[in-house]
Order: sequence, then structure tokens, then C-alpha cells
Amino acid sequence: MTTKNRTKINKLVSEWPKGTVYTASYLKKLGYNYDLIRFYKKSQWIAPVGNGAYKLFNDTVEWYGGIYALQEQLGLSIHVGGKTALEIRGMSHYLSEKIYRCFLYGHRGIKLPQWFKHYNWNTKIHFVTTNLFPKSLPDSFSNYPHRDFHIRISSPERAAMEMLYHVPEEQGFDEAQKIMENLFTLRPAIVQNLLENCKLIKVKRLFMHMAEKHKLPWVDDLNLAKVNFGSGERLIVRNGRLDKKYKITVPKETEL
Repeated sequence: MTTKNRTKINKLVSEWPKGTVYTASYLKKLGYNYDLIRFYKKSQWIAPVGNGAYKLFNDTVEWYGGIYALQEQLGLSIHVGGKTALEIRGMSHYLSEKIYRCFLYGHRGIKLPQWFKHYNWNTKIHFVTTNLFPKSLPDSFSNYPHRDFHIRISSPERAAMEMLYHVPEEQGFDEAQKIMENLFTLRPAIVQNLLENCKLIKVKRLFMHMAEKHKLPWVDDLNLAKVNFGSGERLIVRNGRLDKKYKITVPKETEL
């Protein structure tokens, strides 16, 4: 190996955030052509995680590091949200050191690369494409630190509404309600903006039903006159009772 190439590999290894994936297109952008990538792979400096994506040799990458590549290198407008964003903040009802399912959200039309879809992350990736919210709501995201890097995740306010988007098919009503019960610290200004911009009537009604049921302190600071709750009834669960205020059918045992 020439001195120049040794300098390049040393720079690559030292600047590569541990636990992350680098895509081939990103490596080329950094000045590492196909021949160098192939040489580094053969020399066991890097190892493939799929077609067109790599990790440092002997490094362990989790789904966090894969999402870092999607967001920071490929520029995909995707984020971790829903129950997962609440779990990694310690705001879920059942606390666990392992995330068994990662809810990943993107607007309709976004597709994940094959290397990400097929790599074994030891976590089930549940990718949801939805236009639940418009793209321009920057206050509803935050950066979450993991090892030596950050990924973009939903704020707790947005994550709660994304979680309710999946009730009852992918998310149980009872667990969602128990999670909502403990969300004392949601910021009313962020909640207000999300409620006004949320495009699914069911989510807004269910969110307010649970928030009011548990008398969460920030509810009094909301201006619900500005929120479009639609008209007509919505069936959330079968054989339940009708919440007459929000016109949704909820389990009978939720009645106070």
C-alpha cells in the first residue's frame, strides 16, 4: 500500500462514526472510487452489509446506523416515529432495553434501498408511508444521539399521534392508552400545531379522547376551536361504546 493510500484509509477509519453504515455513493463522494472500495473490502478494512453499503470491519451496526445512512447520506425524508420514538426516550408503558420493532415513517413514494430492507438488524423494521402530516413541520422532530452520531426521530407529541394512527390494527388500544396516560410533559404549542395539521380525523379524535380521559395538564392550553374534527362517527373498535363528544367507538371498559 502506498503512503497516499495508507493516509486515505487512516482518514476514512478515523472519521467513520462507529456503528454506522456508509453507502458506496457516499464513499465515492468522499473521494474513494470503486477500485479503492474493492481493495479496502479485500484487505478487510470494510465489510459489506448489502449491495452498495458497508461497515467498518468487525464493527457492529444496528438499525440506528442504517437509518443514519438513509437520512444523512442518501437524503431520504424518513424518520423514526410512533411507539419506537417513545420507547427509546423511555416513555413507553413497558420498558425494555431492546427495541423489537422499529416504526419508520416516510411520505408516500419514498422507497428504502434493498441493502437496508434485507440486512438483519435483529429488529423488525415496520416502514410506513403516509401523508398523516405535511412535510413542513420542523418542530415535530428532534435529533436523538446514539453512540457517535444522531438520527432524526419524532418529537413525543408527533410520536403519540403516529402511534394512534395504528390503532387497532398494529397497535393495541389498551397499551396506547397506558402510554398516553403518562405523557404529562407534552408541549401544548406543538400539540396544537400537529392537531391543526393532522390529516386523519380518527387520530385527532382518539388523541383528544385519551388526553381528556386522563386529564393531562396541557389539554387546558389547547384551542380546539381551531382543530377540524370532521363529522360523522368513526369506528375504532367493534362492540364498544360511543364517545359522544368525539364520536368514536372505544372499548367499554374505558368508560369512567
